Amino acid sequence: MTGSAAALAEFVELDRRIVLATQGGLPLVPRPYAAVAETLGVGEPLVRARMAAMLEDGRIRRIGAVPNHYAIGYTANGMSVWEIDDAAIDAVGERVGGLSFVTHCYRRPRHLPDWPYNLFAMVHAGSREAALERVQEIAALIEHEFPAACRQHDVLFSAGILKKTGLRIGG
Repeated sequence: MTGSAAALAEFVELDRRIVLATQGGLPLVPRPYAAVAETLGVGEPLVRARMAAMLEDGRIRRIGAVPNHYAIGYTANGMSVWEIDDAAIDAVGERVGGLSFVTHCYRRPRHLPDWPYNLFAMVHAGSREAALERVQEIAALIEHEFPAACRQHDVLFSAGILKKTGLRIGG
């Protein structure tokens, strides 16, 4: 194996070890990358560089906090679903996704005739009534800025946390 091939193999193995060490979350300490580095027996700058490389090339999609909305008082979690005209959906989605109270917004295919909705926007609130008020704010915005783009909408409230983890790989 050439020197560059050996170095690449070492990075591939280190990247795998970093993913295994962090897939359950970063350590909840003041310097989480230093803690990961110590666990792996490498320097913190190397862990940061390898994670940045994995973010850059798409092997890691994001690094971020995953809050438990129930634990912080947001007990009414409503996925608002919208039937939006295809010609306007990108513009509507960008505008709705930019609202401070929408945590995620994305386009999904319709499944006619039973499911006409193609835009999903999640809102969290302290009560069902407050969540419904937020959805009405979205409806008013769409009606004002994109007249006739929305044919109908609904809200689906969650009964609990269904998923809070990403893909896991084995050790």
